Amino acid sequence: MTQPVTNAQMMQECLEACLACLRACEVCAEACLDEPDIDMLRECIRLDRDCADACALTARLLMRASALHPEACRMCAEACAACAAECERHAGHHDHCRLCAEACRRCEESCRRMAA
Repeated sequence: MTQPVTNAQMMQECLEACLACLRACEVCAEACLDEPDIDMLRECIRLDRDCADACALTARLLMRASALHPEACRMCAEACAACAAECERHAGHHDHCRLCAEACRRCEESCRRMAA
């Protein structure tokens, strides 16, 4: 029989998802800047940066078990959803966008669980 997941375990999983997403968004934004058709990727870069910032704030609040973490998780989930949707538009052409979208979806899911 499996053990129920504790709140501490959920917080740790969410923290790890936020940090992975932060990293993926920063890598994606930087890679987008090196692409030849940067005009097509402007919104992707903007959302990557917003999502990375949301993940960083949420991670810090989770690390200290702040009472504000549920609100941060809600905001982070929204940022992740928007970033994932944009990156998915480019995922067929850019591997960094595909990887970012995957990390964003994982983080979005984890943050929605924490916000509930």
